Amino acid sequence: MYGKPDVLDRVVQAILATIAIFALLNGMVMLIAPAGWYAALDTVQATGPSNAHFIADIGLAYMVSGLLILFASANPALRWGSALAGALWLGGHGLLHVHEALTGVSDHSDFWQDVPGVLGPPLLVLGAVAIQLGRQRISPVPIPKRAFVKLMQRMVGDAEPYFGDFSKAGGFAVEKFQHAMVLSGHYYQAPKDLIHMARLGSARAEDCGPCVEIVREFALADRLDPDRLQHALMGKPDSETDALAYDFGSAVANGDVMQATELGDRIEAQYGRAVRTELTLAAASGRLYPAVKRGLGYASACTIPRAA
Repeated sequence: MYGKPDVLDRVVQAILATIAIFALLNGMVMLIAPAGWYAALDTVQATGPSNAHFIADIGLAYMVSGLLILFASANPALRWGSALAGALWLGGHGLLHVHEALTGVSDHSDFWQDVPGVLGPPLLVLGAVAIQLGRQRISPVPIPKRAFVKLMQRMVGDAEPYFGDFSKAGGFAVEKFQHAMVLSGHYYQAPKDLIHMARLGSARAEDCGPCVEIVREFALADRLDPDRLQHALMGKPDSETDALAYDFGSAVANGDVMQATELGDRIEAQYGRAVRTELTLAAASGRLYPAVKRGLGYASACTIPRAA
């Protein structure tokens, strides 16, 4: 979910960056040269006389929107909420134009001339976010608490029963936990198969059947071979590479300092420090969910699922 960007991720980034630059440049011109901006647009002149202060105010709104969308373009998976915030004013501005066209306040020919610059940007931002959402490549962090809790309860049901407890805990516990979920799915330098093997080793060592099943589902969604996963779920990874990552995750979860250090050193020697770091995060974050279940009385024994 939060791995290295692929082609479609880059397309989304390009869309957001383009809209951001458009909004920033348009806002800058409105702020610096309001009279020139007004004189260059016939459809704007049709709305009434020029007001330099008012044009500059709108320019500031464009610039704020552009900055928010530009911030989101660096990492749409994690910052999609910023993209929506940036599109909020742009979308409201576009809807105002639609309202005026429908009610006869503005001429229809003027409306259609304005459509590319007024409705195009917010619709493109929404489309870019929709691409990420459809591919399930978004962070849960910007989702409002109630919507997030309902979504998770619908998705995982009894497998993760503690979201209601977090919701009642107060102090923004749900929002803080959403950040932890992002960490548990992180990888960038490490090959995704090693990440999933480390997570499987950690979850299985924690003796949490539902946790193992969730890790398995994420691995299948990442297109790992089901037979390969099945071997790991049985505690018998079918390659030396899989065994290295799996055993490392298990050692981290079990608190076996000597084995974790030995395997970690081997991983670092073969793949580098950054990969060791990511596998460590994968293994360590995998301990969070079983620990929460044990503390809240939801713990259950591990039943190894069978891959389809």
